[in-house]
Amino acid sequence: MAGAASAVECQQISYDGARYTTCKVDVGREKLRLFLNDPMTGEPLGSFSSVERQVRAAGGKLLFAMNAGMYHQDRSPVGHYVEAGKETNPLVTRDGPGNFGLLPNGVFCVQANRADVFETQRFDREKPACRFASQSGPMLVIDGRLHPRFLENSESVYVRNGVGTSADGRTVWFVISEDKVNFHTFARVFRDLLKTPQALYFDGSISRLYAPQLGRHDGGFPMGPIVGVVAK
Repeated sequence: MAGAASAVECQQISYDGARYTTCKVDVGREKLRLFLNDPMTGEPLGSFSSVERQVRAAGGKLLFAMNAGMYHQDRSPVGHYVEAGKETNPLVTRDGPGNFGLLPNGVFCVQANRADVFETQRFDREKPACRFASQSGPMLVIDGRLHPRFLENSESVYVRNGVGTSADGRTVWFVISEDKVNFHTFARVFRDLLKTPQALYFDGSISRLYAPQLGRHDGGFPMGPIVGVVAK
C-alpha cells in the first residue's frame, strides 16, 4: 500500500477467483493528468520511462501511470483526446468494429478537482470542461448497471484494464487484471466490489501499469495515451 503521505493507494486483491491490482486516487489531493506526445519533439512518449523523464525534468515525481485508451498504429488516439485543455481528437459517436465501437462507449474526463467517466452520448450533451480527456470503450458500468452486451459466460478472456469513478468525482479507481478475464467478470469488480457507478474499459492485451510503491514498471510495445499522477 502507499504511505500515508500519498493519496495514491495501490494494492493487489482477489475477487471471484481472479487476481487484480487496484490503484485508488484522491483527485482532491493529487494531480491527475494524461500524457501523449513529447512537448519538445512532438513525438509520442510511448512508455512509462519517457513519461517519468518528462515529469522529472519539470521538477515532479511520477507516482502512478497506466495506459489510458486505444490508439492507432502511429499511437494517435482512436477517439476524443484533450490534453491541458487542448482538443487534438474530436468525439466519436458512431458505432464501429472492435471494442471501442461496442456502444455505449465513454470518455474519461479530468476537470478541476474532480474526474468522471461519461457515457459518450451524455458527454456530447453535457460537454464538460475537461482539462484532460480520453475516449475509449466499451463502457463497463453505466449508472450502476453492466454494459448490456456483456455475457457472463463469454469465453473471450484477456488481461484487461480500466477506470471507474465515484459519484462525487473525488475518487478514481484504476484496475488491471493479473489473470485473463471476460468483460462481465471485469466489470463486476467496478460495480460490485469498488461500487463505482460509472466505469470505462481502457484496453486488453497491452494493459500496463506503473506503480513504484509495488515495485512495478511494466514494459512492452509503445503505448498511446497514458494517465498518470504527478507530485511536486
